[in-house]
Amino acid sequence: MKISALSRAPWRTLSAVALACCISLACVSAIAQSDNDSGRRRGQQAADQSANPTPAAAPDKNAAKTDNTDYNKLPPLPPDAHVEQSIVIDGKKLTYTVTVGTLPVRDEQGKTAGELVYTAYTVDAPDRPVTFAVNGGPGASSVYLNFGAIGPKHLDSIGNEGASPSDRPTLSDNPGTWLDFTDLVFLDPIGTGFSRSLVAPDETRKLFYTTEPDIHYLSRAIYDWLVNNDRLTSRKYLVGESYGGFRGPRITYYLQSQLGVAMNGVVLISPYLNPTLEQNGDLSPLPWLVTLPSITAANLERQGKLTPEAMRDVIDYDLGTYLTTLIKGTSDPAATDAMIQKVTQMTGLDPEFVKYSGGRLETGAYLREVHREQGKLGSVYDSNVTSFDPFPYAPRQEANDPILAAIIAPTTTAMVNFVTHTVGWKVDARYNALSYDVAQNWDRDESLRRGSVTELRQAVAADPRLRVMIVHGWNDLSCPFMGSVLTVNQMPVMGDPTRVSVHEFPGGHMFYTRESSRVALRKDVMAMYEKH
Repeated sequence: MKISALSRAPWRTLSAVALACCISLACVSAIAQSDNDSGRRRGQQAADQSANPTPAAAPDKNAAKTDNTDYNKLPPLPPDAHVEQSIVIDGKKLTYTVTVGTLPVRDEQGKTAGELVYTAYTVDAPDRPVTFAVNGGPGASSVYLNFGAIGPKHLDSIGNEGASPSDRPTLSDNPGTWLDFTDLVFLDPIGTGFSRSLVAPDETRKLFYTTEPDIHYLSRAIYDWLVNNDRLTSRKYLVGESYGGFRGPRITYYLQSQLGVAMNGVVLISPYLNPTLEQNGDLSPLPWLVTLPSITAANLERQGKLTPEAMRDVIDYDLGTYLTTLIKGTSDPAATDAMIQKVTQMTGLDPEFVKYSGGRLETGAYLREVHREQGKLGSVYDSNVTSFDPFPYAPRQEANDPILAAIIAPTTTAMVNFVTHTVGWKVDARYNALSYDVAQNWDRDESLRRGSVTELRQAVAADPRLRVMIVHGWNDLSCPFMGSVLTVNQMPVMGDPTRVSVHEFPGGHMFYTRESSRVALRKDVMAMYEKH
C-alpha cells in the first residue's frame, strides 16, 4: 500500500480548528473517542463523564412478552418523514430529499429488539453511489459527520477555539458536502440519537453494547436499507469516524464475507484502528512515536509554521533519531540529552517538563502543561482548542474535555430542530448526541482491544478493487495520525499499492470543522470515488 505521511492535496490556508467523535466525536464523534484505560498515553477524557439515562422505549407488536418491567412506556416512533431541499455546489443547483426513518433491529428469534433511526439525503438521478456514515464513541450519534463534515448542511462555529455551548446553532450550505457525487445515509447506533433499545438493560448490553453484536446489527441495517430502497446494485461506500473508524473495516468485512454485500470503498476519519500501538510504553517506543508528531504539529500551528514540509522533517526525526534514542534508553546519556533538547525545541514546552518526562510526552500531562500559564486546558482532540481549568491545583485533570464541553449543546439543538421542525419527524423522546450511558455500559472486551487491522487486511485482500482512505488531522492526540501511518506501513502490498492511503490535514480529530480542510477532504474523496 502506498502511504503518504502527509496530505497529497496541495497546502491549504491554516486557521484554528478542532474536534471529534468521536465523537467523533463528530466528532465528533463525535465524537467521543475515549478509551480511558489506566495510564493510556493519549489521555482520553470522555469516559470519565457521568452517565445520562437513555429514554425508555416504545412497545412493538413483535417484541418479547416476558419482560414485566416498564421499559416500553413511551409512544412509538413516528412514521418516516421526508422533505425536499436544495443546495448550490460549484455553481450548480442540486435538489435532494431528506428522509428521517427507522429500521427495526431484530434478535435471533426475529423479534424486534431495537429501532435504529437514520437520516438519508438522496438525489433522484440514475447510477448514484450510496455512502453509509457512522460515528464512534461508543455512544456518539452521526450528527458530527452529518452537520460537521459531509452532509449538505454545516453547523457553524463548533469544535473551534472560542466556541461556546450557548452559541446559537446556525446551519448553512456546506461547500464540503459529498452529496453531489453520492447519496448519504447517516446511521445512529442503538442508544444514540433517537435510536433505542426495546429490551431490558441486561439484554441491551448483550445485543447492542458489545463489539461483535454492534458490528452485526449495523451491517444488517445497511443491508436492510439497500434492500428496502432497491439499491443493492448501486456502488456502495462506508465512512466511519473515530470508533466508527474501528467499526469501518469490521463492517466492511462482515458485509463482504457474511451478508454478501461488497463495499467499493471505505473512508476512515481519525480512526480508532490499532490500540495495541499504545501498549507497554515503559519498554516500547511506539506510544511516544505516535504522539510526538501531533504535539509538534500543534506547536508549529501556534507559530504559523505548520506546513507539509515542516511535518516531513518532524516525521523523519520521529522515525529516525528519536526512535533510536528511545531504544538506547539510559545506555547513551549524550544521545538522551540531545533528544530532550530537540523535543523541547520541537514542542515549545518548558525545558524542565520535557527533561523530567524523559522526552516521553504523556498526553494527559501535556494537555495540562501546554496552556498552564493561561490557566487553561488543551483538548485531547486538538490541543490548540482550550477552556479554562476550573481545578488547576488538582493532581489530575478533573474538568471535561474543552471540545466535548462545548459541542454537545449546539449539535443537539441543531439536530432536534432539523428533524422535528424542518423534516417534520415529530418525536417525543430525547436526542443523544453523545450518550454517556452507552459509553459506560460498553463491554470493552478483547475483541475491542485488538483493534480492526485484521479485518482491514482481510477485506483488502479479498477484493482487489476495494479502496481505503484513512484521513487524520495533524493535531489529534485521541487518534494520532502516526498510528495509522505505522499500521499501514506494515501492511503487505496487495496489488495496486495506492489502494490504501493515509492523508493528513490541518486540524484535530474533527479537522473538518475548518472549511479549508473539509473542502480538501471532499476533493480527495471525490477522486477516490471516480476510480470506480
